[in-house]
Amino acid sequence: MTDLLLSNDALDRLRSASKRVRNPGARWLEKPGRHRQRNFNAVTDDGAVYRIYQRQNLDDDRDFSCGLALTRRGGKPLSLVRYNGANHVHGKIRYACHIHRASAEALAAGRKVDSHAEGTDRYKTVEGALACLIEDCGVEGLSADHDERDLFDGA
Repeated sequence: MTDLLLSNDALDRLRSASKRVRNPGARWLEKPGRHRQRNFNAVTDDGAVYRIYQRQNLDDDRDFSCGLALTRRGGKPLSLVRYNGANHVHGKIRYACHIHRASAEALAAGRKVDSHAEGTDRYKTVEGALACLIEDCGVEGLSADHDERDLFDGA
């Protein structure tokens, strides 16, 4: 939930704005609950600050998240997009990778901004998810490899 109301066009502009990562060498840290996480800080030319994160369960390769949040002075971070792994059911999406995108409708209704999700076959790993986020969200100064497609992916 957030105190900020934005249009879908404004949310798209925040997601796609060119961002430069300031700490590309961020290291993985083990966290309670058997997972590891690393956080990158990114800025735009106009001074907006973003956090890019990766989270990976140490016991389940399919349990991961990779996301982008706008950091706001005096306010809660605004989650703009999150790329999730295939370890759980999300609505009609059954054990498949999926992408959550903040929407104006969710903000206006007071729901979690990333409550809606769409299934995807663009990635299968946390590294592949980061590659998609970099590509989709105008991230510079950070690199990640896309997942290779399986022979059985229909490609």
